[in-house]
Amino acid sequence: MQRLLTAPRLRAAGVVLLWLVLTQASGDLPICKESDYHFEYTECDRLGTRWRVAVPNKPDTCTALPDPVKGTQCTFSCGEGEFLDMQSQQCQKCSAGTYSLGTGVAFDEWDSLPTGFITQGVMVNEGKALTDCSNSTWTPKGDYAASNTDECTATLSYAVSLKKPGTVTFEYFHPDRNLYFEFFVQNDQCQSAESESRWMKVSEKDWNQYTVDLTSGNNVLYWRTTSYALQGAAVKPVLLRNIQVSGVAYTSECFHCKPGTHSAKAGSARCTPCPADTYSNKGATVCHQCEQDKYSEPGSGSCKERPACTHSDYFYTHTPCDSEGKTQLMYKWIEPKICSETAEGAVKLPASGEKQTCPPCNPGFFVSNSSSCEPCGSDSHSNGTVCVKCPAGTEPLIGFEYKWWNTMPTNMRSSVLAQEYSSDPNRSTAWEVAGEYVYTTPGYHDTDYLMLTLTVPGYRIPQFNNKGSERGELSRISFVFETMCTADCKFYFLAGYSEWNNYVVEQWKGSSRKQSYSYVIQSNRTISFSWALQRTEGLSMNKTYNSDFAKIYSVHITNVVGGVASQCRRCALTSVGTDSACVLCPPGHFMVSETGACNSCPPNSITKASQPVGEEACVRCGPNTRRNKAHTACVSDCKVDVKTTEGTRLHYNFSPLSNVTEFYSSPSFTSKGLRYFHRFSLGLCGAENKVPASCVDNVTENERTVKGYICQSTLVPSDLRAQKMVSGQPFLIGDSLVGVSTETTLLGISSPTWLFPSASELPDVIFYYRSSDITQACKQGRSATIRLRCNPAIAAKDFIHLPSNCSEGTCDGCTFHFLWQSQHACPLCTKNHYKEIVSACIQGIQKTTYMWQQPLQCNGGVSLPGQKVSACVSLDFWLKFGVTTGTIGALLLVSISCYFWKKTRKLQYRYSKLMMSSGGKECELPTAESCAIMEGEDAEDDLIYLTKKSLFSKIKSFSRERTSDGFDSVPLKFSSSRHQQAEYEDSDDD
Repeated sequence: MQRLLTAPRLRAAGVVLLWLVLTQASGDLPICKESDYHFEYTECDRLGTRWRVAVPNKPDTCTALPDPVKGTQCTFSCGEGEFLDMQSQQCQKCSAGTYSLGTGVAFDEWDSLPTGFITQGVMVNEGKALTDCSNSTWTPKGDYAASNTDECTATLSYAVSLKKPGTVTFEYFHPDRNLYFEFFVQNDQCQSAESESRWMKVSEKDWNQYTVDLTSGNNVLYWRTTSYALQGAAVKPVLLRNIQVSGVAYTSECFHCKPGTHSAKAGSARCTPCPADTYSNKGATVCHQCEQDKYSEPGSGSCKERPACTHSDYFYTHTPCDSEGKTQLMYKWIEPKICSETAEGAVKLPASGEKQTCPPCNPGFFVSNSSSCEPCGSDSHSNGTVCVKCPAGTEPLIGFEYKWWNTMPTNMRSSVLAQEYSSDPNRSTAWEVAGEYVYTTPGYHDTDYLMLTLTVPGYRIPQFNNKGSERGELSRISFVFETMCTADCKFYFLAGYSEWNNYVVEQWKGSSRKQSYSYVIQSNRTISFSWALQRTEGLSMNKTYNSDFAKIYSVHITNVVGGVASQCRRCALTSVGTDSACVLCPPGHFMVSETGACNSCPPNSITKASQPVGEEACVRCGPNTRRNKAHTACVSDCKVDVKTTEGTRLHYNFSPLSNVTEFYSSPSFTSKGLRYFHRFSLGLCGAENKVPASCVDNVTENERTVKGYICQSTLVPSDLRAQKMVSGQPFLIGDSLVGVSTETTLLGISSPTWLFPSASELPDVIFYYRSSDITQACKQGRSATIRLRCNPAIAAKDFIHLPSNCSEGTCDGCTFHFLWQSQHACPLCTKNHYKEIVSACIQGIQKTTYMWQQPLQCNGGVSLPGQKVSACVSLDFWLKFGVTTGTIGALLLVSISCYFWKKTRKLQYRYSKLMMSSGGKECELPTAESCAIMEGEDAEDDLIYLTKKSLFSKIKSFSRERTSDGFDSVPLKFSSSRHQQAEYEDSDDD
C-alpha cells in the first residue's frame, strides 16, 4: 500500500490562469463543496516559496473554488507520526490505529503491487530462440515480493520526487548464487547515482538490510534479477520487503494499521504486530485475545480452531549427563503449542524423567569431571573415554566422528526452512538427539524443510597421497541414515559455502533403508553440509504426514581444521613442517626418516622448525655462539675468544654494547624534495631474556612492529605537533645470529675489508646475521655484518657508521654492513699489555712501577698493578766490601808466593849439593845415605842463605854465569862434605 499521495507538478502561474478560466466558463455550475476538491502545492520558485491551490476531484463539476493562498516554505516538513493538514497547513498527530513516517513513505503490504511500482520481464540473452518473458516479473506474496527464477530479467521500479536529500532502505533475502541481483538508482536523465556496488551480496542465513543515499529531485529505484543457472537446475528467488523512502516534503494523511498490527497511541510512526494467540483488524488500537479453543500465530488478523493433540504434537529428547553418568528421557510439546489437550480424542503428554545410562563420548572426546564430553588436545586421541598422546613420529587423524547423540554438537544446528525460504527462529527443534541417532521431530507443515546443518572451519593440507584416494581429495564426509515415509517425501544432502549458499549433492525419494553415503570434498570453500527432509511437495500447509521421519545414525568428516582424533598414524615424514600435526621430537632431537625415531642432535646444535626430519635438521651454531634452551636459535653472551694469526688468543666482553642501540642514516630526499631518514635498530648479542630490536609502522591505525637482531624503518618528519616523526616500511635485516669471527667470510656472508679500511694491526670482530624474509630481489633473504673495531679514545656506545660508498648501509640491497667503534670493542687487558720499570736502590729502598704498553689496545680485564717498594743494598757497601776482600786476598797471595819461593830455593840447594857430591859424573847421582834431612842441615842452610846481603850483592849473585850443566856454582865447605862422605861409606859397610 502506498503511504504517500503523489501530487502532479503544477506551475503557479498556470494554476492561477486555469482557475480564472474555469471561473468565467462555469458560471452555471453548482458551488463546490469540500468533498469536491483537494489542495495541492505549486512548484517552488527561486525564493523557496509556493502556493496552495484547490484542485477539483473531477473537472467541470462545480464552481467557486477557494482562492489560492501562500503556502508553507518548501523546506517545511512534518515529523514521524504526523501529517500535514492542508486546510490549516499545520502538522497534526496521527490518531490511534494509524501511523505516519513524516517525510517518508513505506511499503510493507504486498497483497498487490503498491501504487507507483512497475514490474516487467525482458530477455537479455542474445543468439537464442525468442522467449516470452512477459510473465517473468516480481510477484507480490503478501508480506514480500518474490523475483523470477528463469533466464529472463525481471525489473521492479519505483519513481519518487524528493524535496530534500533522503535515503532508501529495504530488506532482501538472496539465497542463490545462480541468480544475479542488483539495485541501482537513476535520476530523471537516466544517469545512475554513485554507489560502491550495485550487486547485492548473497544472504548467509537471514534477511539483509541495505540503505542508499538519495539526492533531492526525481529518483527512479530499480531492483533487477537475472538467472544464469544450468539448464534444469532449480533456482531460489530473491525476496524483497519493507521498502522505506525518506526525503519527501510531507505526507497529507495517516495510514491505517494492517490486520494483525495495532498502534495504541496517537502520533505513532509504525504499527506493532500482535503477539501469538491474539488478532486485530485493520486500523486497530489493541489486539484481541483469541478464544480458549482457538489460536493464532504472531501478526495474525484472525484466529483458528485448535486441533486435538496427537502423537505428532510432541517429541522426546534427553537431558545432559549428570554427575552419576545418567540422562533423563524428556517429552515436550512442540512450540508454539497449537493443539488442545481437552479436545475429544486428544492424547496426553507422556511422563518425563525416566533415567537412562548416558551413551559414551564420541571419538576424540573424553569425560570431564562434570560428566560432560570435552575435546582432547591437538596432539592426542581417544576412543571416547580418556585422551592419549600420540607418540613422536605420528600425527592424530583429525576430523569429527559423531555416533552418539546425547547432546547436539556445537558445530551443528537445527532449523526449519518454510516454503517461502524464510527461517523461523522460534521453530528450531526440527532435529532432536535420541542417544543412538538424531531424528526429525513432528509438528511442522508437510512442505517445510527440516534442516540439520554441520559447519566446519576448513581443511588441513593433505599430508598423504594415498593411491586409493581420489585426486585432489581434501576431505571425505560419510554418514549413515534412514527415512520412513508414507508419502512422496524427499531427503536431501547439500554442500556448499554456507547454509544458504549450497547445492544438492544427492537426494532420496520415499522410504530408504538404513544405508551409508560418502562424499569427497575437493574445495576448501565447501565447509557447510546440510541434511533436509521435506515430507511432501506442493503448496499444502497441512500436517498430514507428521509421522514421517528421517534418522541419521553417524556422521564422520576427515582432515578438518580444529577437529579431534580417534587414532594416530605415522607422519608423512617428507612433508613435516610448521603446519603439520605430526608430533615432533623433543628439542635437540631429529626424526629418523626411515623409522620416525628420535635421535639427539650433535652438541651445540639447533633444530630447524621447517624441516625436523633427518640429520640435516640439526644445524650447528657458528663460532662463538651457543644454542638457547629451546634448541631453536643460536645466541651469544657477548663474550668472545679469537685467535690471531700470531697464535695468541684475545678475549672480548661486549656486554656494555649488548643493549638495543638505535642510529640514523644521513638524510635523503625524494624527487619532490621530501626529506627522510633510515632508522636502524641493533641488538648485538641477542642473549636470552633480552629485549630484541624493534621497528614500528605507525603510519596507519593498525600499528605493525617487526622484531629481531637488526631492523630498519623509514622516518619522515611529521606536520603533527604531537608526532615529530612518522615511521613506516619496517623490515628485518637479521633475525638469526650466524656466528662471531675475525674472518671476513662466514657461511656465505662476506664483510669485505675495503668497506671499512683500518690501519690497526688488531683484527676486527665481526658479527654475522641472516634474515628469513625472502623478497623478489633477495632470493636467499637479507643478511648483515657488524664490525666491532677497537678504539680506546671512543667512550660512546653508539658510534656506528655506514660504508662511505654505500650510504644506505647496503650496496646490493640484500647485505647490510655496519662499523661500530668503541673502547668496549677492545680485547680484555692481560699481563702482556703492561711492563714494569725498576728504580735504582736509593738509601736501601727500591721502587717498581708498572705502565701500559703504548699504543694501548685493550679495555677492562686485569687492572694495572700499583707501585711496589722493596728493601735493597746500596753500591757503597759492596764497594767497601770488595776493596777489603781484595786487599786481604792480595796479602794472602803474596804470603803464599813467598813461602813456595823459599821452598823452591831449598830444593835447588839440595840438588846442587847432590850434583857436587857425584864428582862431576854425568847421569849419575851419589847414593843418598838418608832420605830425611839430616839434623843440622836446616840450620846450616839457613846460615848460608839467610846471610844478609846488600841489594847490589843480590843482583850480582843472580847475574853470574852458570855452569855447563845449567846450575849455579855454589862454594861448599869441604869439612862438611868429607864428613858426610865418611858417614855414607860407613853405612855401606854395614
